[in-house]
Amino acid sequence: MYFKFRVRKFMKLFKSLLIAPATLGLLAPMTATANELNINEVSNYSSSEEVENIGEFNQKELAITNSRVDGLEARMNNFEAGSFSETTTASFGLDMYLGALDDDDSTDDDAVMAGYSLGIGLNTSFTGSDSLDIAIDAGVSGEGIAELDGNTNGDTLKVDGVSYTFPLGDSATVIAGIDTDGSALFTTACAYGGPSAMLDDCANVSAGITGGGATVGASYDFGTGFTAAVGAQTTEAAVFTDESADAYALNAAYTADNYGVSLTYGVVEGASAAGVPTQEENTYTAFNAYYTPEGSLPSVSVGYEIGDLGGEAKTVDETTSFFVGLSWDEVGPGTAGVAVGHSSTVEGSDEEYEYEAYYSYPINDGMSITPLIFTKDNATAGKDDTTGVMVKTSFSF
Repeated sequence: MYFKFRVRKFMKLFKSLLIAPATLGLLAPMTATANELNINEVSNYSSSEEVENIGEFNQKELAITNSRVDGLEARMNNFEAGSFSETTTASFGLDMYLGALDDDDSTDDDAVMAGYSLGIGLNTSFTGSDSLDIAIDAGVSGEGIAELDGNTNGDTLKVDGVSYTFPLGDSATVIAGIDTDGSALFTTACAYGGPSAMLDDCANVSAGITGGGATVGASYDFGTGFTAAVGAQTTEAAVFTDESADAYALNAAYTADNYGVSLTYGVVEGASAAGVPTQEENTYTAFNAYYTPEGSLPSVSVGYEIGDLGGEAKTVDETTSFFVGLSWDEVGPGTAGVAVGHSSTVEGSDEEYEYEAYYSYPINDGMSITPLIFTKDNATAGKDDTTGVMVKTSFSF
């Protein structure tokens, strides 16, 4: 806008400079011969006609100059419209952490650690119903914070996922991407949303496939609360070949006004070397459900997953994951939650349960503070359990 204002100002000055010499050129001969004119002859000269001729000349010059200004403004508008799409948006999120561990077996015992996690989301649409999404992340944290957050990208910004989602008909949606979860279109029936990375999968640990290289998937909304989805992910260097570690999953869910259930089934293949399989398929089945009662009672979320491990070299047959979480939407000015669970416990081993409790307090629309306390069992003989505290300050802008 500033540049366009300067252009208009320059063109007005240019018109003044253009008109002034022309006007002076017409008036100069009259001045030069004024002493030679007879006053009676002057009265015979039509001054109104002269003025009219000068006016016509000025109007023509102004019309040409205005036309040039309009053309320049049009080119400027076209440049601005094509330089950045009106449908492109950017969102930013920043989490800052302070935390400490009470763990005699850790080198970070009783040390206060700091960290941050930055996320940038870029989104644009070409048809109004499709979506091109790019996720960019960075983050640094100490040992105890890394266990809670999981962001280990360092101080360098890293593209964490690129995906393109578009509708297919009225009820189907398709996604394709790189570094995107194969379960991106899945519906997991869980109302719990704790601030840590320990229990945020609600026990859908492996069935809801994640961490894909190249990804494709689709979902279908039946319009009655029922949804179904499929997803597949593979490596980027070898896409769905014998050498790639591929994964496939199916998801079905039903969501009502205050409850929901979902079932997820995933198959995870082992990578192969030179076409020789190193292990066979592992299959996982996860069941999730939640219920949100009316009033001040907390919502309840539960999850259970069982894994069947394949391969001739296997030492165990099964893994299990378990989760229960309670969350309150209104506790004073904020929200609160407690949860317990364990993840991928192998058959015959003691469960290493994790417990957490948090309270999230909103400072304003773009800032919140969330203190968290957690405990994690250690089933290894002679090892102490781990207890930790964390305070996370979140910004969204």
